[in-house]
Amino acid sequence: MSDLSYVNEHSDAWQTYLAQIDRVAPYLEHLADYIDTLKRPKRALIVDVPIVMDDGSIQHFEGYRVQHNLSRGPGKGGVRYHPNVDLNEVMALSAWMTIKTAVLNLPFGGAKGGIRVDPRKLSTRELERLTRRYTTEIGHIIGPQKDIPAPDVGTNANIMGWMMDTYSTSQGHTVTGVVTGKPVHLGGSLGRVKATGRGVFVTGREVAAKINLPIEGAKVAIQGFGNVGSEAAFLFVGSKAKVTHVQDHTGTIFNADGIDLEALRDHVNANQGVGGFAGAQSIADEDFWTAEVDIIVPAALEGQITVERAQKLKAKLILEGANGPTYPKAEDVLVERGIVVVPDVVCNAGGVTVSYFEWVQDMASYFWSEEEINERLDKLMVQAMEDVWNTANSNACTLRTAAYILACERILKARKERGIFPG
Repeated sequence: MSDLSYVNEHSDAWQTYLAQIDRVAPYLEHLADYIDTLKRPKRALIVDVPIVMDDGSIQHFEGYRVQHNLSRGPGKGGVRYHPNVDLNEVMALSAWMTIKTAVLNLPFGGAKGGIRVDPRKLSTRELERLTRRYTTEIGHIIGPQKDIPAPDVGTNANIMGWMMDTYSTSQGHTVTGVVTGKPVHLGGSLGRVKATGRGVFVTGREVAAKINLPIEGAKVAIQGFGNVGSEAAFLFVGSKAKVTHVQDHTGTIFNADGIDLEALRDHVNANQGVGGFAGAQSIADEDFWTAEVDIIVPAALEGQITVERAQKLKAKLILEGANGPTYPKAEDVLVERGIVVVPDVVCNAGGVTVSYFEWVQDMASYFWSEEEINERLDKLMVQAMEDVWNTANSNACTLRTAAYILACERILKARKERGIFPG
């Protein structure tokens, strides 16, 4: 995902999550008695992360790790390095992970972490010190059977390698399964980097077929050209769609004939953003939301589709590559306008699914080929999307509500059957 700036004046991720939970409650029957379980994180840790900078000064950064729900297994969720990270956001992201892992029926709960920092302003050595100190501070609540971090915005495989090494040092032996998204030669999985974007494409393809929207010839707009947005873009183009609009933190570009993605990727690698790309014209950022396209993929950060933008959208299908990009009231507008939204908790779940595969491979010390990974991923994503679609039809509700019905039933059934200790 890109590090597109937050829409701060609208952003309240935790309240968005709570609104989504309230909407699903009427569908849960007797399990609704346990719904307060989902409105409170099980554990929230705030840590001070002091490091020695390259100039010898000492700086303090605030870090977080939230475990939202562990009823179905160890926590699972990424670590975000971004200057706007706060407890409210991390709580929401951990809760969405709880829902996401349950929708895919993975044996995990939900967790998330982060540090309020701009990683681009740190040297490699400073970033390593920050990561190792943060890992030490949260080390007592993470572990392959407790809580398994992964990369998110502002973090990558190298950072996961440092986390794994730091945790392993404290344990006295190598523990590859403590994090996922590691370099492949340190126990990472093939296919992990492209997994989230692949999942966005697979779920989009499935739903497009159900609403009679041909992928071939479809016009697609992508917000965010990181791992998620770029992979989804390449897969859509591979299925003969056209990516006509791309937006990130450096600007918005447009080419009616379709953007040359290979050339754009080279430009982004050289310039850290799509702005100034010679193969397309620059347009105003807000014009992205009125683009004449069939599919929009918000694959940046939360809080992007507001009521105002929802009223202007011309797309037929929205694929939530990011977490929480659409506000509940904005989705109401989209529903009224007949625009289908494939919700984040299933649409972008390819990443956590392959993280699960990585964890399984680490536990067994037996690794699969990328072809096997993709085959298993596609199968799980197609089945999850089919389950969500059928649940939506059965309950005459949106795909998001359907995903929450499936997830909440699985989570709250586990909560009920485990009981409350002490009784």
